[in-house]
Amino acid sequence: MTDAQTRPSSARARRAPRAPRSRRARLARVAGVTAAVMVLGVVGTGAWFYHRLDDNISTFDAAGIATSRPPVATPAEVGGGVPVNVLLLGSDTRNDGNGDLGGGDEGVGHSDTAMLLHVYGDRRHAVAVSIPRDTLVTVPPCLLPDGRWTTKRTNQMFNSAFTVGGSEKGNPACSQNTVEALTGLRVDHTIVVDFKGFAAMTQAVNGVDVCVPNAVNSYGIKLAKGRQTVSGQLALDYVRARHGFGDGSDIGRIKRQQAFLSSLIKKVQEQGFNLTTLLPLADAASRSLTVDPGLGTPMKLVDFAQSLRDIKLSDIEFVTVPWEYKGDRVALVQPDTGRLFDLLRQDHTLDGHSTGTGTTPTASPSASASPSASAVATPLTIINASRSPEAATKAEAELKAAGWTALTTGPTPTTSRRTTVIGYPATPVSLAEAERLAALYPDAELRPDPSLTTLTLTLGRDEAPDPSTAAPSATTSGSPSATPTGIPSGITDNTRTADADLCSNLTYGDGG
Repeated sequence: MTDAQTRPSSARARRAPRAPRSRRARLARVAGVTAAVMVLGVVGTGAWFYHRLDDNISTFDAAGIATSRPPVATPAEVGGGVPVNVLLLGSDTRNDGNGDLGGGDEGVGHSDTAMLLHVYGDRRHAVAVSIPRDTLVTVPPCLLPDGRWTTKRTNQMFNSAFTVGGSEKGNPACSQNTVEALTGLRVDHTIVVDFKGFAAMTQAVNGVDVCVPNAVNSYGIKLAKGRQTVSGQLALDYVRARHGFGDGSDIGRIKRQQAFLSSLIKKVQEQGFNLTTLLPLADAASRSLTVDPGLGTPMKLVDFAQSLRDIKLSDIEFVTVPWEYKGDRVALVQPDTGRLFDLLRQDHTLDGHSTGTGTTPTASPSASASPSASAVATPLTIINASRSPEAATKAEAELKAAGWTALTTGPTPTTSRRTTVIGYPATPVSLAEAERLAALYPDAELRPDPSLTTLTLTLGRDEAPDPSTAAPSATTSGSPSATPTGIPSGITDNTRTADADLCSNLTYGDGG
């Protein structure tokens, strides 16, 4: 086996690698990871148990993590804490007994569940951002098992990043690189969990309360309608199922994953942080995890978990990235998506407030910007090399909506470009601003240029509006219209709090 992505960081033995399954039966049980990590904070006692957990934990090779990354987060303006971003991935590997729960064949693992957990600097708020598996993104260069790096690929499904290199354990580092390029947020830790570990964690807490909107008997998954407590296989089926609910899409499945994770966190909080409850859960969690080296010891997991214990259920939110269908794939809606990640980079809640005061929004609605955004004073020059006058008009409107205020239109080049480029002066500060802009243009190439004095957006033909594409509607996307609060409806319409009713908003689209 080649394992450039999975080499252990110490000489201790690691679990045998696990393999994947067929495309049809996808997975989605990362829901238990966050709650499991939270409770690990109270179980670090006893050398015997420490060593047991230490033997359970697997790490992936940090050599595959990109060297050009978003800047390390700094303490929040109010509150003083440093925010933390954790990427939670669900692997659909079928090796190591996972096929007994999920069916299907062995092969290359996919990440059919992905959530970016942003823990705010005050350690009293958190938001989990779901990224649909079929989202079209740019996959940046990633490390292969033979030591070579791939080239950047555009318009790729998000879950394909996990398959780069063909490892049966997947490529978590490539998924992390992709999320950082997409969001402009530095991912501090990455955690991968499999079928078997997820099932064991739900059993360790004696089941999780869920609501099944309608009876399902499809693709080997059988679920009865109504409120019920599920664990093991049934819990896994609940978060995996697509067919039989709504339009059978991953979007509806994400809604149930978010509700399930909310219920699991609530169950752990209600049971209390006693060792009788938490020891079995901690053991199940650590056996199911593959983590980055930064979380590769029990005490590192404990330290992180202890920082999460004061977060109330009502202060945990889930949001799906603003999206719309693009054929049978999912496209990101702009400027809503850029606004979402801009809020998180500022460590502001989804309603635009600082967690330190909870009262000061980042911006108020304005007549000139349809969703209003926090002001970005960085000078930005727009150069239209797309051969489409509408492209520059569209870009200027989107940038203003996302809060960019110091915009200048540069001369029109005599030749056109196929792709969009973000040029920036070769300084760390300018790189950070360029990566912030890249959240609005995730397919753009970032290019340092010592001759530049300001940030420059050169629009390529890939940004020319498609006249055949209709404006997104409420039935096909998170619409990008603004709400009275100034937060785009592409964010508000795709958000739920962890204390929401179990039976609310669990499907998407029509049945059939």
